[in-house]
Amino acid sequence: MFRIIKEEGSARRGELTTPHGTVQTPAFMNVATCGAIKGGVSALDLKDLKCQVQLCNTYHLHLRPGDETVRKLGGLQKFTRWDGPILTDSGGFQVFSLAKLRNITEEGVTFQSHIDGHSIFMGPEESMRIQSNLASTIAMAFDECVKNPAEYDYARASCERTVRWLYRAKAEMDRLNSSPGTLNKKQMLFGINQGSTYGDLRVACMRRINELDLDGYAIGGLAVGESAETMYRVIEEVEPEMPRGKPRYLMGVGKPENILEAVKRGVDMFDCVMPSRNARHGHMFTWDGCRNIMNSKYALDESPVDEKCGCPVCRNFSRAYIHHLFKSGEMLGMRLAVMHNIYFYNTLFEKIRDSLDNNSFNGFFNDNLPLISRRI
Repeated sequence: MFRIIKEEGSARRGELTTPHGTVQTPAFMNVATCGAIKGGVSALDLKDLKCQVQLCNTYHLHLRPGDETVRKLGGLQKFTRWDGPILTDSGGFQVFSLAKLRNITEEGVTFQSHIDGHSIFMGPEESMRIQSNLASTIAMAFDECVKNPAEYDYARASCERTVRWLYRAKAEMDRLNSSPGTLNKKQMLFGINQGSTYGDLRVACMRRINELDLDGYAIGGLAVGESAETMYRVIEEVEPEMPRGKPRYLMGVGKPENILEAVKRGVDMFDCVMPSRNARHGHMFTWDGCRNIMNSKYALDESPVDEKCGCPVCRNFSRAYIHHLFKSGEMLGMRLAVMHNIYFYNTLFEKIRDSLDNNSFNGFFNDNLPLISRRI
C-alpha cells in the first residue's frame, strides 16, 4: 500500500495507495472538521486547490449530525461529495481538549459534550465503530493526548494504556471490516505513538505498536505546548524505530517551517487547521512570508496577495479588494483567504515532492525556509 520512490537523507518521496485513491507523499491533509473546511470552502473547491486528502473529526461528527446519520446517508464521501481519501481522527484529542469534565479508566473515557453537556462514553471499540459508520479511508486508533509538559509517571501510564487501547482498536476494526453491512470493508488503521517529550517512552511505545503491523503510524502528542526544538528532537528519536515501509504521520503540524523541518526528518503526512484558521483572521501565507491582509498598507495595493502564486484568488483579486472585504466583514474575504492558504500549503507539498524527485530537497529547504517562516 505504500512504496518509497526516492530518498534524500531521511526525507522520503512516496506513494500511498488507498481504497479511495492514491496519495503522493509528502502530503498535507486539509482539515474539514465537521465535513467542511471552515470558511465556506466545499469539497468541490478542494479539487481546484490541489487537495489530496480530507481530514474529518470523529468527535464532532459523532455529536452532529451523528455517525449513524452519516452511515444512513452513505458515508462521508457521499455525504460531503469528496470522492478522494478521507482520514478520520479518533476523537481522542477533542475528548481531552474540549471536554471540561472527564473520567479516564481502562475501559475508556466518560466525558461531557461541549455542546449540551450530556454524558458520553468513548473507548477504542466505540471510536472504531463511529469511524466505521463514517466509512473513512483511514481510521486513527483511540489514544490519550497529554499536554506538555507532563509528569513522567503520568506520561508513562498514559502511554501504556494507549498501547493497550490500540490492541483493542485493531481487534474491533478487524471485526467490523469483516461484518456484513459495513460500508468500507477495506478501512485502514493507523496507530499513534505517544510518550510526551520523553525519548525512552516514545521509543518503547513505537517498538510495541510496530508489532501490530498496521497500515501506518502517527506521532501524536506534539505541537501541544512544547518548543519546536523539542518537537524536532522527539521526531529524531522516534523515526529510527518507525517501519521504513509504512507512512509516517505527524499529527497537528503545522507552520510551513515546521513542515519542512519534519519532512527533512522523515515524516510523510501532515494535517493542521492553521491554513484555514489563520486565513479567517486575515493571515495569508506567501512565498515571501505570512502577510496580514488587514494592515492598512494594503488599502490601495492592486497587487495579488502573492505574485508567485497561481491560485484562483491571486489570479483574480487584489490585496486591496481582500483587505476591503475583511474590513467590511464580508464572508467572501474569509473564503478567498482560506482558498489561497489551502492552495499555498498544497503547492508547498507539491514543490517538496518535485524537489525530492529531482534530488534537490536540501537546496529547496535552504532556499525557502528563511522566506516562508517570516512575517511580512
